[in-house]
Amino acid sequence: MGNFNFIETKIPDLYIIEPKVFGDNRGYFMETYSKKDFFEAGLTMEFVQDNESKSKKGVLRGLHFQTKHTQGKLVRVIEGEVYDVAVDLRKGSPTFGQWEGILLSGKNKKQFYVPEGFAHGFLVVSEEAVFNYKCTDFYAPEYDAGVLWNDSEIGVQWPIEGIEELLLSEKDKAQKKLSEIEVPFVYIP
Repeated sequence: MGNFNFIETKIPDLYIIEPKVFGDNRGYFMETYSKKDFFEAGLTMEFVQDNESKSKKGVLRGLHFQTKHTQGKLVRVIEGEVYDVAVDLRKGSPTFGQWEGILLSGKNKKQFYVPEGFAHGFLVVSEEAVFNYKCTDFYAPEYDAGVLWNDSEIGVQWPIEGIEELLLSEKDKAQKKLSEIEVPFVYIP
């Protein structure tokens, strides 16, 4: 579709997006979002906020979601590499509690669309990374929630080999397991 390749994952509604990159001896050009192309692919979300973070190797952010004002996120890495993870938290989903992970980098230019109803997180695996994402709703700190990054029930296989120290916020260290929280999302086929 247009300037993007939309790849469905094993989890319904979760997409890997590969933009077409046009390069020559001067550098490159690519579209990172096109409402027309996304709508043609069935991704009819509307974005209201863009965010960017810079983190060093070993920083693990997540697994986050909002209980109200839920956010779909179109994520990508501008510089460096991160291992990006989405966990299906939609009650009634055939993939409830399952996760998908992908390496996003400034080189591969892949994007990941994480819809509402998912927990999201990432681990920086390069020396530094600049992470950029578009959101379908505004950040609402009063509804901020999460799931423990290493919950054995979910079993995310984080690529921590070669990382000397994991750096997590106090909030992320204290998150609860999936079985200990009330999930506000419902799967709608």
